[in-house]
Amino acid sequence: MSDPRYQIDVSVVTRYLKEQSDPDSQRFAFAYTITVQNNGSVAARLISRHWLITNGDGEVEEVRGAGVVGQQPLLAPGQSHTYSSGSVIATRVGTMQGSYQMLAEDGSQFDAPIAPFRLAVPGALH
Repeated sequence: MSDPRYQIDVSVVTRYLKEQSDPDSQRFAFAYTITVQNNGSVAARLISRHWLITNGDGEVEEVRGAGVVGQQPLLAPGQSHTYSSGSVIATRVGTMQGSYQMLAEDGSQFDAPIAPFRLAVPGALH
């Protein structure tokens, strides 16, 4: 939705979790911290999420669920919500992307896109 009243911006910081990974078993664990910022003029609740997690072999896992880490935060204009979660993939490099499904206080439903971001073991990319 291009209506400026419904402007949700998403930023992501990722981290490789060496202590939870086992490269010999093709298990690579990553944490990500996401900040969801309401830059629109209408309060909106994050009601669900949709992720596409792609590993370095091109295999895609689709994840859908209510809220984020058990919460459905209501974001007033100018407000943000930050949370951390994680993902495990079978390769040293992968990507995640998706969207949050939002419900505005005025009853409008819209998607907040999450641009692709990289999951990578340090040194895996040159």
